[in-house]
Amino acid sequence: MKTLRVELGERSYPIHIGSGLLGRAELIGPHIRGRQVLVVTNETVAPLYLDRLLAGLGDYQVEHLILPDGEEFKTLDTLNAVFDRLLERRFDRRCTLVALGGGVIGDLTGFAAACYQRGVAFIQVPTTLLSQVDSSVGGKTGVNHPLGKNMIGAFHQPQCVIADTDTLNTLDDRQLQAGLAEVIKYGLINDPAFFDWLDGNLDRLLARDPEALAYAIERSCRDKAAIVAEDETEAGARALLNLGHTFGHAIETGMGYGAWLHGEAVGTGMVLAGQLSARLGWLTNADLERIVSLMGRAGLPTVAPAEIDSRRFLELMAVDKKVQDGLLRLVLLKGIGKAVITAEATAAQITATLEAHGAP
Repeated sequence: MKTLRVELGERSYPIHIGSGLLGRAELIGPHIRGRQVLVVTNETVAPLYLDRLLAGLGDYQVEHLILPDGEEFKTLDTLNAVFDRLLERRFDRRCTLVALGGGVIGDLTGFAAACYQRGVAFIQVPTTLLSQVDSSVGGKTGVNHPLGKNMIGAFHQPQCVIADTDTLNTLDDRQLQAGLAEVIKYGLINDPAFFDWLDGNLDRLLARDPEALAYAIERSCRDKAAIVAEDETEAGARALLNLGHTFGHAIETGMGYGAWLHGEAVGTGMVLAGQLSARLGWLTNADLERIVSLMGRAGLPTVAPAEIDSRRFLELMAVDKKVQDGLLRLVLLKGIGKAVITAEATAAQITATLEAHGAP
């Protein structure tokens, strides 16, 4: 087991990464407040891992809530189901919520914890590659709105993150590939040596080599923890973690939540960001080709859906948390490992990139 820390003063917390961590009472117990625990999971994960997690919670007053699985259920209505259970069972302000599942469960449970009685404790137990390397770390929580992804939420840090790599054994190939998009993102943002490692070890990751997966998860979490410690609430450098996300969120919203997995949309979004960066003269064609090649080898889509034209893309991108004073700020690249936050790209340049994207 490897343990990292997200350094946020009094709200610092550990990230435990390793095999066989579910059900280990000594990892989860120190971070539970009071006696009441609500485990929130979904109908896919519950049959696989709920009993194992509950085995480490034997001495607490434990309830569990099994939600439907899918991005389309990351809504205020589903959030209300969590509040209903907490209130029905008379959970108090010292209760602890535990999120057992992927990014949807983690985001939704964390947001419920942020809101319930003005804030209670929660623990992240991520079971997908994407959630282990990204969404479980950093305290971003929230739900989607029909007009925009993750537009309703709060910053609320977990007490700890327990990433059991054994849970990846039951992950389907499409979900694994989607998680690799967020792994690749860290190399592109500020870790070119990691990008080189991924280029040389991608086949091992796709084959679920335990050593390679553990290294990729640890390196990704280390990179993200450093950025979160510097800028917890995305006032500056943390926005770099949104590389590919403005384009990607437009794809998810425009196609309907769940049609494209988050990682698939972000992977294509990073290709678009790379193509726009090259159009601005910031990224060489050789670097762009490396990015597109790695995304494709990872099994990720590299062309945006034809159903969303450039006009609709721009409309969707305008409903984005990075818009400030009417200006769309994008995360673009000045090289592999050299991401920047900029408002320099014009609507005409973005449109030209979208219209040229995927053209033969």
